[in-house]
Amino acid sequence: MTPPRRRILLIGKNGQVGWELQRTLATLGEIHAFGSAELDLADAGALRDAVAAQKPDLIVNAAAYTAVDKAESEPELARAVNAAAPGILAEEAARMGALLVHYSTDYVFDGAKDGPYTEDDAPAPLGVYGATKLAGEQAIRAAGCRHLIFRTSWVYGGRGKNFLLTMLRLAKEREELKVVDDQYGAPTWSRSIAEASAQALAALSCHPAPETLFGTYHLTCAGRTTWHGFTRAILDTAPLARVPKLEPIPTSAYPLPAKRPANSVLSNAKLAEAFGLALPDWEEALALCLEGM
Repeated sequence: MTPPRRRILLIGKNGQVGWELQRTLATLGEIHAFGSAELDLADAGALRDAVAAQKPDLIVNAAAYTAVDKAESEPELARAVNAAAPGILAEEAARMGALLVHYSTDYVFDGAKDGPYTEDDAPAPLGVYGATKLAGEQAIRAAGCRHLIFRTSWVYGGRGKNFLLTMLRLAKEREELKVVDDQYGAPTWSRSIAEASAQALAALSCHPAPETLFGTYHLTCAGRTTWHGFTRAILDTAPLARVPKLEPIPTSAYPLPAKRPANSVLSNAKLAEAFGLALPDWEEALALCLEGM
């Protein structure tokens, strides 16, 4: 007798990662996907009702308030979406025995560490966005549900709003680009995140002791660069009719409402040890993304 297909509730279907997850999770079960038009994460009652109605075996939350600078002036909304909503999903998951997959960020750290951050390093967010994402992580752990929290960084893709698409647009509009060259991180393709997530879930389902794998993991492409280095790679790889001049600048020359971590590099060693997963180097992933576009 064929076992019933797993019911998957995917929240944030129109985001960079959520859109890719609709494809990669299709082999793992029956997907019921919601975007912001169908489900308001700031509405706690609607969120609980949606989970209760779907009765999922797996909840994947790819939605978030990601406007880093705007969050400084909209802390309550950022808190509702990034902190309260994941807590509600975790409580519902615990109540019905579902597994929760949630995505967090490098912004939970202050960027003062010299080397890559591990999952054991103490968080110290610099702004509202990072603080609310950290609160979301803490709410999930406090609820006691089975969960996987994936922290990622510098996410981009071929759709939505992201650094890659912004630079491609500006490259057509401007003769010169000035980009920050003293913040370090690993640009991470949204498709790489989705594929790794599906692989981790597949590995989890056939593991003899899956409870030993629940917890928090860093999940980014390999390597590191600066925003200037990322831009250089974009300009060198994309088929542009005209390549603008690119000039490196310090963070101090481009002030923004929210302070950014100087070091956003995350160690993926725990992910590799637990699931045998290694994401591609960021430059390789960028080339594949641009080729697909």
